Amino acid sequence: MNFTSRKMKFVLLVFVFTLLTSACSNKIIYDENGKPIGNKNVEPMQSIDEISLREMKSVYDNDDDSSIVTMYLTVSKGNSVDGTNHTWGEINTHSVYYYQENGIPRYAVEGILQVGDEYGPLTGEFGYGKVTPNSTVSVRGQNSSKSAQKSYKISIRSSEGLWREQTHIALNKHVYDTVRFRNKLSYDLLKTIPSAFSTRTQFVRLYVKDLTEGNTDAKFVDHGLYTQVEQFNKKYLRARGLDENGQLYKAINFNFQSYPDELRLINDPEYDFDKFESILETRGSDDHSKMIAMLADVNDYSIPIEEIFGKYFDEENYFTWLAFQLMTGNKDTVNQNFFLYSPLNAQRWYFISWDNDSAWESEQNSVYDTDKGYNYTFGLSNYWGSVIHKRVLSSPEYRKKLDDKVNEIRGIVSHDKIQDLTAKYDAVVRPYIFSMPDLMHAPKTPSEYEQILEMIPKEAELNYQYYQTSIKKPMPFRISPPVKEGAEIVFSWEDSYDMNGGALKYTFELASDYHFTNPIMVETDLGTPTIKYETLPAGQYFQRVSVSNESGETGTAMGIYKAADDLNYYGVKCFYIGLDGSVRSVENE
Repeated sequence: MNFTSRKMKFVLLVFVFTLLTSACSNKIIYDENGKPIGNKNVEPMQSIDEISLREMKSVYDNDDDSSIVTMYLTVSKGNSVDGTNHTWGEINTHSVYYYQENGIPRYAVEGILQVGDEYGPLTGEFGYGKVTPNSTVSVRGQNSSKSAQKSYKISIRSSEGLWREQTHIALNKHVYDTVRFRNKLSYDLLKTIPSAFSTRTQFVRLYVKDLTEGNTDAKFVDHGLYTQVEQFNKKYLRARGLDENGQLYKAINFNFQSYPDELRLINDPEYDFDKFESILETRGSDDHSKMIAMLADVNDYSIPIEEIFGKYFDEENYFTWLAFQLMTGNKDTVNQNFFLYSPLNAQRWYFISWDNDSAWESEQNSVYDTDKGYNYTFGLSNYWGSVIHKRVLSSPEYRKKLDDKVNEIRGIVSHDKIQDLTAKYDAVVRPYIFSMPDLMHAPKTPSEYEQILEMIPKEAELNYQYYQTSIKKPMPFRISPPVKEGAEIVFSWEDSYDMNGGALKYTFELASDYHFTNPIMVETDLGTPTIKYETLPAGQYFQRVSVSNESGETGTAMGIYKAADDLNYYGVKCFYIGLDGSVRSVENE
């Protein structure tokens, strides 16, 4: 073999060796625990439940929080097939409870939606030049639908394109919001918090031309100011880089109990859609197995909460969501007004804020009144009726993490920042809410409006003080219905909880009036949550239970009695004794 042949053979051997070693380097290598060891030059991939999901904040880059969009809506009668064969007057006559009571779908009309300015629809904007319906319109909301001024859902037909990447446009009137921007204020703040989920919002002025009565000469009528809020659906998830195939639920009456009769798999013979939706409204995948499994573990007190929490919830998201509700005073979030989201192949759930109308209004409520009792719906005690919050916040370690997050959010919702934002929103909404048609339904006078504007920047600090007060007091507890045992009536209630782990003493009162002016029975310093009393004559009665800790701080039971004067009396439960001696408890919350 000559030199040239030997050289070629050597080169060939090197080439084969290189191929072999290269192939070997691409093989998966496992450690002693059977886990794959990746390329040291590549960031190791986390599992889906090790990743803390965050929405892409770039979705808000084009938002102009102080702008107002003008929409023109031409409504007409459609057909019975899609339920649009109604008049605009019918749409605005009924609340959603009318449809629920009669078991019928909400009435709708056809609509031509166009976007423009104060002079009319604009070239290049959605719906310009349309002469045939591109949408349907119906009333939206729950309690707000009882108001004379309705909120609307405009559903753009699939063949008609999108408005700002959305097909469902929710126009909210916010009839119970004295300043009409509380909801938007919260969402605009949430946009700035990395671990929070927000949504796009927009001030809207709405004009409506009603052709449903056959008046072809009808003109556009000014319906005043609305706030458009982006809907939570697959498009919402997709726009934020999230898994649109995942589970997405809206809490309707959901406090993390297991709900075995209502929450069932869809292939369960006893599955009932209406029952399920009365607890959780399904907006994503209808595979409910993951939700049911999570609730089973949350309600299994033999499993440590640390094991459950780490498995099913994202720590940063949870404490951010809860701290934000506490600092903004959004009290109506215990069993509703939030979404739960989970990627399809993950176990973790994420809280998403929804409907912040109850935020920023603590100035309208009293925290403590000697006669009406301590209002436990302020601060941390407000969440003690939810299984997950009660279990998580019973842990000193988790309470410390919440406390840290509360202080972080406290800096975000500072007085100066909120003052700047309210001034910006005020410049937009004031010209509308104090002119027709909104003036006709304005809940406050201009001077009262001014006072509320001054209070809103102070709200966060006020709520922080409520939070600090609440963690010093014993937590609220449920009162059980009275039970007749022989010649006696047994009164009982759940144990309270003290953050410092001290001994608790209960006070029980029994009276025939909710003011407890002339009590039938008063027992103090009770160490156990039960007491008996002799059989009572037929009539109406009230029981009240309070609790005190070793520091002298007092708390109240979860019972609320709403009296004829429309005031709430805390820690009070009403019950009746029948002519036959039977006992009937009344749920008046």
